[in-house]
Amino acid sequence: MELTKEFMTDVHDFQADIDAVQRITAIPSILNVVCEATGVGFAAVARVTEDRWVTCQVLDNVDFGLKPGDELKVETTLCHQVRQDHREVVIDHVSQDPLYADHHTPRIYGLQSYISVPIILPDGSFFGTLCAMDSAPAKLDNPVTIGMLRLFAELIAHHLDSDRALTESRAQLAEERLTADLREQFVAVLGHDLRNPLSAIEAGTRQLLRAPLDERSAQIVGLMRKSVSRMGTLVDNMLDLARGRLGGGIQLETATDETLHAVVEQVVEELRSAHPDRQIIARLGRVGHLSYDRTRIEQLVSNLLGNALTHGAADQPITVTVGIVDGQLEASVCNGGDAIPPHLLDNLFKPFFRARVRPSQQGLGLGLYIASQIARAHGGTLAVTSTPQESCFTFRMPIAPAVPAYAGAALLG
Repeated sequence: MELTKEFMTDVHDFQADIDAVQRITAIPSILNVVCEATGVGFAAVARVTEDRWVTCQVLDNVDFGLKPGDELKVETTLCHQVRQDHREVVIDHVSQDPLYADHHTPRIYGLQSYISVPIILPDGSFFGTLCAMDSAPAKLDNPVTIGMLRLFAELIAHHLDSDRALTESRAQLAEERLTADLREQFVAVLGHDLRNPLSAIEAGTRQLLRAPLDERSAQIVGLMRKSVSRMGTLVDNMLDLARGRLGGGIQLETATDETLHAVVEQVVEELRSAHPDRQIIARLGRVGHLSYDRTRIEQLVSNLLGNALTHGAADQPITVTVGIVDGQLEASVCNGGDAIPPHLLDNLFKPFFRARVRPSQQGLGLGLYIASQIARAHGGTLAVTSTPQESCFTFRMPIAPAVPAYAGAALLG
């Protein structure tokens, strides 16, 4: 029997849906079981939308003439009704059915028996139908047949959902690979293409200072060196951000020694010299042998002190305290000034976040973020407390066992 050919073949918009159904290896068996169990000669999985009806998979034993990708006018199908009601349509014998004896769909396609059940995806969206039909009557309107097709439709829906999830996972993996490539390129640009010109400028300014300069020229060169230093810090901070946010991680070069006091004292003295109008008090207790990355701890303490100098009250001292508390290294930087609002506390360690931005404030807002990641890379924590009297940032780190030489995985936050 030939099906009235009121269909089109331009279904490029539905090709992804057709491919998804074609990838479900169980569907040919499902369609075969449907035909064998019901006695009808045609069964199909169709994608149905408000204005489209497209065949995705077919078993045609009676030469209806539909193949995957063919399209019927949706308003001529009963699947249109199934999509609207989300309920099956079942007809044993069209000419004897009071609802469908004069319906246009059976008349157009020469049908006498018909069943169509909705395929509802797990998220509740309507995909299409599992349908079967024939030009001869068939016993379809019974609980066994309807229940079987409902189960098959549910199985197809779950397969489609799994296929979608797998497709999205593969796309995400491809995106992550692209991100990894971009990370390598980005880190290379920061570490080489920007750092090298800065090194050349720094070397040039150092040579200029060795030559006789008038006061104005010496002042300009001094400003250039400060700008180079600031740019170098920004490059380093962006490198740390790139490694952390794009998945590389921080590398720690750890050593076990008793020089932590010297590390902290050096940072304190440098910032005292840079801010002679501010009072910085250092209280350094005995800590003994510790395993840590000297450069990174310098960076952590410097970032915390820089934050205190920027946001603390200018007329109140900043206190740096280091010691062993409850078996852990504890280093804190505290400053007076207004309390940090509670709703900002959870955001302080996020990149590019600045609680209070002053017109003269410089930097990217990465200092506290990088300090927190250095703490994590050492197996420790960085926490903040704030009252109307004082705000304190406290770094805590276990003193044993020793920190591994590479702790990059800790900087994935």
